[in-house]
Amino acid sequence: MSTFLELVKKRYSVRTYQDKKIEETLLLKILETASLAPSACNNQPWVFIVIRKDETKKKLAAVYERPWFCAAPAIIALCCDITQSWQRKDGKNYGEIDIAIAMDHLTLAATEAGLGTCWVANFNLEEARRVLTLPETIEPIVFTPIGYPASVPVTKKRKKLDEIVHWESYNGKYGD
Repeated sequence: MSTFLELVKKRYSVRTYQDKKIEETLLLKILETASLAPSACNNQPWVFIVIRKDETKKKLAAVYERPWFCAAPAIIALCCDITQSWQRKDGKNYGEIDIAIAMDHLTLAATEAGLGTCWVANFNLEEARRVLTLPETIEPIVFTPIGYPASVPVTKKRKKLDEIVHWESYNGKYGD
């Protein structure tokens, strides 16, 4: 069993997948993990759409026109039910944040299970709505292909903590 930090370091964006089906019980456990993510006021505004059939993937190819996108055994669309998302008093809607947290849970659960994922947020919104037959109240936020990686992990470039962490205020340094 790896530590959480080791698991996070192990996750990377996978763009090549083996031609191997994901066991249904494993896929359901990963989806359950995503459903356990925290959300604003525990409203849980997420809707997960799992795409596995080739004919649906062919239609979905127009949503994000990269050959690797539909090559995975499954693609998951994480959507927000805007009637269920919480709004702050100033009108800030937390639905997208809630979906991002669920997506993070999903990607980490997939990594722990030996599967790969890749965040896809730059997609054709109207085409996604059409292919997924979404009602107006359901907004697609992010997609991920999911499957057994056919690639090796890539080294992640990350900023150093002293570049991104501030103490007590924006100008505060460690030890102040």
